[in-house]
Amino acid sequence: MKNITPLEKILGIKFKNKNLLHTALVHRSYLNENPRFPLPHNERLEFLGDAVLELIVTKFLYENFASPEGELTTYRASLVNTRALSGMARRLKIKQFLYLSKGEKESSGKAKEVILANTFEAVIGAVYLDQGFLCAEQFIKRVLLPELDFILAHKLFKDAKSKFQEIAQGKFKITPEYKVIEERGPDHAKKFTIGVYVGKKLIAQGTGKSKQDAETQAAGNALKKGLPKI
Repeated sequence: MKNITPLEKILGIKFKNKNLLHTALVHRSYLNENPRFPLPHNERLEFLGDAVLELIVTKFLYENFASPEGELTTYRASLVNTRALSGMARRLKIKQFLYLSKGEKESSGKAKEVILANTFEAVIGAVYLDQGFLCAEQFIKRVLLPELDFILAHKLFKDAKSKFQEIAQGKFKITPEYKVIEERGPDHAKKFTIGVYVGKKLIAQGTGKSKQDAETQAAGNALKKGLPKI
């Protein structure tokens, strides 16, 4: 393919509007340091890409598995969580193309994982707008859905929430509930504190930049503590 950028080559997609792909790579922090940069940040594309990704993964699971809703939900969560999406972004070498502030470039850990996962979703949003639903679906089937075989073979879909639910239901016949204890920060940098309850008893808390991450951490902390009498 002629006039194709290195990232387009990696993705296997030639964009009609390359600005869409470049926008998907712009983190808000970069604009704070470069206010005259001609493109916006990627949060709107991330919003769109998140919805497109969830629909395509849900459609694939519905068409290929006769499992009950609860199991399909855990399969989907194992594919679209922050850890899985940031890992995919690394494998596609998206990190080297990001527009980041100097501070964010030097960051590591959970914050960087969230940026990479969000950027991957923004890229999906860009693919959808530029190439349409079918191309976005083919892209996700090619790069992400093959991971499902490994996840199922090693039962990686049983995350901390699933494991804690099994223990709580086995001991008390009660399904744990997750409730937001605190929500703070601006829209683009929310931080959630969520508690996991068995009955009316608070078992443990977790924090994260998304409710899903905070719930997973709360369940992990609950597994470490064990179940008290309720």
